[in-house]
Amino acid sequence: MHSLAARLRRLPPSCGPVRLIGVDGHAGSGKSTFAARLSAALDGAPVLHLDDVASHAELFGWDARLLREVIGPFTRGEDARYAPYDWRARRFGPASRTLAPAPVVLVEGVGAGRRALRPHLARLLWMDLPREESWARGRARDGAEQRDFWSGWVEAERRHFAADPSRPFADLLVRRSAEGYELRPGPAGAAGPDQVATQGEGPEAMC
Repeated sequence: MHSLAARLRRLPPSCGPVRLIGVDGHAGSGKSTFAARLSAALDGAPVLHLDDVASHAELFGWDARLLREVIGPFTRGEDARYAPYDWRARRFGPASRTLAPAPVVLVEGVGAGRRALRPHLARLLWMDLPREESWARGRARDGAEQRDFWSGWVEAERRHFAADPSRPFADLLVRRSAEGYELRPGPAGAAGPDQVATQGEGPEAMC
């Protein structure tokens, strides 16, 4: 991931002093794993997981809260503070979490490239795995305990992306390959030598 990390560091700030990088894709497409590896290549860049912002009551209706609690403070160069959602207890908090306005901050989750957030993103990356394959992976990961949740989630995600698609605005498409990750220009990205690369898993080959 190191060449990608270097390219992201060179971007101009997009949200106050922060280069905010969105990692979007269907549920089960590997966003969290990719974001964790990219964070490590960025020397521990903070990662905001949208699972901490969404809730059972608002699977996708969280944009106003995110703008108020995270984007607003970042634009002022201040720490963001938010109470992460507990999916088992079905409530927020009570402890708040602080997110510093680091040079690069990753925001990962379904809807990271939504209309309300795109003006604040320096780059939008889309995990380019078909939705049915992504959902099958997600169901296998979460097991029978989450079967009912997934039934509701799939329909909610269909409605979200029908009304507010992210992929057409992606700068880069991320695809898992035998060597690690393959990056291709997204619909919003101009093809160029800095946007097409195979990201190997070895420490010397990653990005």
